[in-house]
Amino acid sequence: MQLKQQTIGKSYSFEGKGLHTGRVSRITVNPAPVNHGIRFRRIDINENAIIEAVAENVSSTARSTTISKNDLTVMTIEHLMSALTGMGVDNALIDINNVEVPILDGSAKPYIDAIWQGGKGIVEQDAPRKYLEITAPVEIRNEETGAYVRIEPADMPSFDLTIDFNSRVLGVQTAHWDPSVSYTEEIGICRTFVFFHEIEYLFKNNLIKGGDVDNAVVIVEHPVSQEQLEHMSKLFNVPLLGIRSDGYLNNIRLRFSNECARHKLLDLIGDLRLAGGYLNARVTAFKAGHTINTKAAVAVRNSLKK
Repeated sequence: MQLKQQTIGKSYSFEGKGLHTGRVSRITVNPAPVNHGIRFRRIDINENAIIEAVAENVSSTARSTTISKNDLTVMTIEHLMSALTGMGVDNALIDINNVEVPILDGSAKPYIDAIWQGGKGIVEQDAPRKYLEITAPVEIRNEETGAYVRIEPADMPSFDLTIDFNSRVLGVQTAHWDPSVSYTEEIGICRTFVFFHEIEYLFKNNLIKGGDVDNAVVIVEHPVSQEQLEHMSKLFNVPLLGIRSDGYLNNIRLRFSNECARHKLLDLIGDLRLAGGYLNARVTAFKAGHTINTKAAVAVRNSLKK
């Protein structure tokens, strides 16, 4: 497998609230030269405030992926990292004027709609893409939860992911990606999700200040009273919400029956990009999340150093 490196044909800007901080931020995804990789620049600080999107810069994985370097921090980078990876972008410089990447619709769809379908889109560069080729399996496990991410040598990249939240609504869901599957149509458009009973806790702990009913699938796992629905509607400042027969809040329609698994795959692709490039490997994940994903990215980088 040998493709050329790619960047974007022009700059694209996006603005919105950060999911966890609630702060409005503006990001601009800019073209970058060969071998540049993905870097973030905090333009609210200065022109040299740059953080490389690599695993050793991960500083937090509390419900999103945060990178830091010296006194610089950028939060919730996973959806943008996934979008750039899925669209085949090797090199980009992302300017951001605040601490957190905007959540937008909770998926990578806004990036896909603008860049993939927006005229100049993706452009080829005069250098071969550098694939990350491991020579032995890499595996990270959480013995307490049973979660794991296993990365094995392969002739072509593939991802297989299974989620199991012990949920009667979700059940056990799987998702798959390989080069024959359209990331932009099958994975990138899948939104983040949250359980109804978690929302109050998250609000009280200042974790979803920018959350609203337009950027998340809400799963109603336990019985909910009319009073609770009214309270939730007030929190989001929307008309009275209801519960669908399949156990989801009626704020949005599912794009796929397994949208939640596909979103976890979106996250996994974004987090593993922190290994420093495109993995040419077979990835198998169970109960994947940002912590185990980014630990796997660190393990890949350590493996490559050896």
